[in-house]
Amino acid sequence: GQQVGVAFLEVRRLLETLEEAGIVLRDIDRGLVDFPALVDGREIYLCWELGEDEVAYWHELESGYGGRQPLD
Repeated sequence: GQQVGVAFLEVRRLLETLEEAGIVLRDIDRGLVDFPALVDGREIYLCWELGEDEVAYWHELESGYGGRQPLD
């Protein structure tokens, strides 16, 4: 029980660290995260998924993963 409690607190601390950095965890199992960004004065999300070599996609705030578009 104590090991689970310690592990839970560590996960919570790591999630808080992501949040403080402005990173939005969308799906922990897929390793999917969004990073808020401004492009031409417009708020968007840069999008990255575990296994991708770099941040190469973005989407509108409302569109989510289905609206991903490649960065130009």
